[in-house]
Amino acid sequence: MPGKQATGCVFCQIAAGTLPGDVIWADERVVAFLDARPVFKGHTLVVPRPHVATFAALSVEALAPLFTAVQRVSRAVESGLQADGTFVAMNDKVSQSVPHVHVHVVPRRRKDGLRGFFWPRVRYQDAAEQSDYAARIRAALADS
Repeated sequence: MPGKQATGCVFCQIAAGTLPGDVIWADERVVAFLDARPVFKGHTLVVPRPHVATFAALSVEALAPLFTAVQRVSRAVESGLQADGTFVAMNDKVSQSVPHVHVHVVPRRRKDGLRGFFWPRVRYQDAAEQSDYAARIRAALADS
């Protein structure tokens, strides 16, 4: 059930494998990959494969697979990165930098500096470190 893709949508391209991304997990309906501009290292985006621009446009049939994946990824981010918890959020239209439904799963640690919605951004040292974070979350997903 790959669904329709939007030409030029970066998330559709990552889901299709035509644009590189550190994919954490994927099935026929949902893809999870590391955010290119993470709040904290390990920040993962979970997206439906078919292009859906807004949460309101997401079909009822797509909700369960999307949020089941979000729940699994949240557990894996926490266990794979030894985080104290996760922050799960979704922007819709306003502050939605890519107009494709996506859920943020951000690893949290006590006193990590995240205050409200003023998200500090961090960078991976290099591609190897970014891939390491992806591998750790993938491994935790495989164990779940």
